[in-house]
Amino acid sequence: MSRIVLILPTTTYRAKDFLEAAESLHVELLIASDADPPFEMGDRFIEIDPADPKGAAELIAKRGETLALDGVVAADDKGVMVAAFASEILGLAGNPPDAAAFTRNKLAMRTALAAAEVSQPRFAELKEGDDAKGIGDTVGYPLIVKPLNRSASQGVIRADNAEQLAAAARDVRDIVGSSASLIVEAFAAGDEIAIEGLIENGELLTLAVFDKPDMGDGPFFPETIFVTPSRHDDATLAEAQRQSEQAVKALGLRQGPVHIELRVSSGRASIVEIAARSIGGLCSRSLDFGLMGTSLESLILRNALDIARTQLKQGPGASGVLMVPTPESGVLKQVLGIDEVRDIEGVTGLDITIPPGGRIVAPPAGDRYLGFVYARAEAPEQVEKSLRTAKDNIEVQLEG
Repeated sequence: MSRIVLILPTTTYRAKDFLEAAESLHVELLIASDADPPFEMGDRFIEIDPADPKGAAELIAKRGETLALDGVVAADDKGVMVAAFASEILGLAGNPPDAAAFTRNKLAMRTALAAAEVSQPRFAELKEGDDAKGIGDTVGYPLIVKPLNRSASQGVIRADNAEQLAAAARDVRDIVGSSASLIVEAFAAGDEIAIEGLIENGELLTLAVFDKPDMGDGPFFPETIFVTPSRHDDATLAEAQRQSEQAVKALGLRQGPVHIELRVSSGRASIVEIAARSIGGLCSRSLDFGLMGTSLESLILRNALDIARTQLKQGPGASGVLMVPTPESGVLKQVLGIDEVRDIEGVTGLDITIPPGGRIVAPPAGDRYLGFVYARAEAPEQVEKSLRTAKDNIEVQLEG
């Protein structure tokens, strides 16, 4: 039986899905986490500190001295560097640490992409005490202010002039730290899409392309609706694929899941983000591949074992997911409309991931999803309609 170490921070949503995938593949999982997982693992648990990726990797490698390990997988962003270091020490398929590090620092990523002439927005670093107005004038308005190492659109704010830039920088630093360096990027107009893929021996295999129809022009950019397959024309998608392939090679990524976000307009594609992990939250539940509903997590585990490239493709029809919007910050009292949403034609499931009494944080400070609604239909238009109807039926009530 093959054995994989799954790096699973306690904040992840993905434990159940990876466990089910491992069982279906007859793969034994060892869980590496910062706290005991909410299920019995016995001696298959490795306590690590994901904030110390080298130290965590050494603990995993030490377990490998007495137990054969065949792969290392990060469930989300917090484990990406741990997986890279551990794979390197153990001599397993994975991303080189230097390549993985590019995906954990937006400035480093932009710099590497610029050197390879990959299409992307103009950018500049904004350090504490810098001349923000001068930097804004150089990059050009409108622009986006971002923290260097956050995901789920946390701390991403648009600014249309110098005054808004100064305010946005203050707001982002309130989230990530008063002395934090930020990145300023020219706003990329157009529609946003996301490529979900696997990298095998340095080559990008695209599994799905999502349209993100609600990713507008700001000032904040919370993710809400994903629908696949994309409705963009073949030429636009080919250009997005080409830029993504160039980006993967520019960063030196070699093996594992990858999630790439792009803006497309008039047949051109521009890289927005690259993450060396799969799609966030529980969004993977909107996907299946091949016969018998093969999950994305199953493909990720196969990839970690360096199994030869599978020919499984996305299942027939269209699918999508709604990340339930968080209207404002507060303590969750209840979510109304759940039964009505389950009865909507095309809706296949619903998960609320924050229980009553839990705190929710609205954009741009929040980075956790309140819940997910999944839909399937013959055409993307039908999926989007079902998800919009679900969005209209859900009412989030806060205490007080």
